[in-house]
Amino acid sequence: MPILSDPIGDLITRMRNAQKARHASTHAPWSRINENLLKLLKDEGWIADVRVIGEAPKQEVEVVFAADKPALELKRISKPGQRRYAGSQELKPILQGYGIAVITTSQGLLTDKEARKRKVGGEILCTVS
Repeated sequence: MPILSDPIGDLITRMRNAQKARHASTHAPWSRINENLLKLLKDEGWIADVRVIGEAPKQEVEVVFAADKPALELKRISKPGQRRYAGSQELKPILQGYGIAVITTSQGLLTDKEARKRKVGGEILCTVS
């Protein structure tokens, strides 16, 4: 298995490709940040389910897409070559509040709405709409 320089970008690309191919689910290499990102998306109702599959060195996450939702518009904002940070006042609603931005903060992964409410900023990982 190759070493990934951007596991979040890889996860987002796998999800985008699987949805364009009309798959009901997809698999990606496990990492703590991937699992937390997917749990956040599940809690927000963007995906149906997340499962961790396998034993410790070769774990994978399985993402099950919501059948009643259209394909997700996923966009990576902060990249390994160009990090994007924002304070709580700089965070604007995505699609007038219909989408979310995922922010990594000192309090863990949060949506843009929750980060504004808690008045914390951080690195903007991706947007979902």
